[in-house]
Amino acid sequence: MIYHVVPLDEWNASPDQPYAPASLAEDGFVHCSPDEETTLTVVNAFYRDSPRPLLALLLDEDRLTAKCEWEAAVPAPPAGVAEDVRFPHVFGPLNRDAVARVLEVRWDDEGRATGLGDAG
Repeated sequence: MIYHVVPLDEWNASPDQPYAPASLAEDGFVHCSPDEETTLTVVNAFYRDSPRPLLALLLDEDRLTAKCEWEAAVPAPPAGVAEDVRFPHVFGPLNRDAVARVLEVRWDDEGRATGLGDAG
């Protein structure tokens, strides 16, 4: 499983279509993370001010219709992630049937992501 972070409202905007975040048009791929720990580090580095609730989609790589490649973070991974960690990049929209589970980011009183739990 790989992880993709998305605000609930964005995920629900077009439920009958594959999900294509802004990064697909801007960067040419959908940013994903390899595991929960890295996902939480990414959330704390880039998504602390994002609309909430914030979801983590667990994607089954075998069910993705778009190509997924594991690549180094450019220019560098966020603080707290080792330099040698590779990130899954999906080169097309996320087909919704590749989503195996939807989790919600849990926050502490200081606004830091601390874990993932069942959505809803």
